Amino acid sequence: MHDLTRCVQHPAVSHDGFKSLAVPTYRASTIVYDDPQDFARRAARGLDGYTYGLHGTPTTRTLEAQITALHGGERTVLVPSGQAAVAITMLAVLKPGDTVLIPDHVYPPVRHLCTNYLASRGIAHRVYDPLIGAGIADLIDAGTKLIWLESPGSGTMEVQDVPAIARAAKARGVLTGCDNTWASPLLFKPLSHGVDFAVEALTKYVGGHSDLLLGSITVKELSLRQALKDVLGVLGIGVSPDEAALALRGIETMGVRMAHSGRVAREFAERLQAAPAVARVLHPALPSCPGHEIFTRDFNAASTVFS
Repeated sequence: MHDLTRCVQHPAVSHDGFKSLAVPTYRASTIVYDDPQDFARRAARGLDGYTYGLHGTPTTRTLEAQITALHGGERTVLVPSGQAAVAITMLAVLKPGDTVLIPDHVYPPVRHLCTNYLASRGIAHRVYDPLIGAGIADLIDAGTKLIWLESPGSGTMEVQDVPAIARAAKARGVLTGCDNTWASPLLFKPLSHGVDFAVEALTKYVGGHSDLLLGSITVKELSLRQALKDVLGVLGIGVSPDEAALALRGIETMGVRMAHSGRVAREFAERLQAAPAVARVLHPALPSCPGHEIFTRDFNAASTVFS
């Protein structure tokens, strides 16, 4: 073998006896196939097969599997951010003529997505009271294809009756998606309460160190995973294994970090509540917060964000 060939052909080394607690970071654009026939049959590798680096490596698959297990779901896909997770979910299930219902307290960029992007492409949206609960049934019509939830909501922190909304939607054949960034699957599992898509910004609690941007979408059914894959493929969206590696590191300490920061935040909220300069504190764990009864019923504990 010529030296120049040796420069580009990495020698095989034994992995016998080597085990690490860290997940290896597999970087790849090109996936190597055994022969032309193997390449021609790549579509048969299925949802979890490796066909191109954009669509996943063992590093991203490990993080996906870990998040899936935490949510009690069927599959997870990784996307570049939490907002991308919301947008891709909506693009996967909504077509011109469809309507999505969004809560009034929704993360502002989601409202912008509906108003400034989806509307011009023939997809309508309507805003509902986040505390509507089972009354959401009265807002569902023939065009309604998706109900979006965010519990608690951005800024005003109302806790939604997720099971009641999910039941009403399912009775009419309507899909539901929930932004679960505030709680993470440690404190609330939307899929266990009837939701079809659990969306999170892994940038926050999974990452935990303000050094990565990442989002996830976890589903209960493989057909929904296929719909997401179709959108990701045609838009050419993927995530870096290096970002996934940082998330895999961060998720190991997420439980300890959330327990500590949640406790500190609640103590801080209680002190602020007693401060004469403060008119009102909105924290789901406080009895004065809208939806507090639902919070105590459905959530394991509180996280760190309040108003």
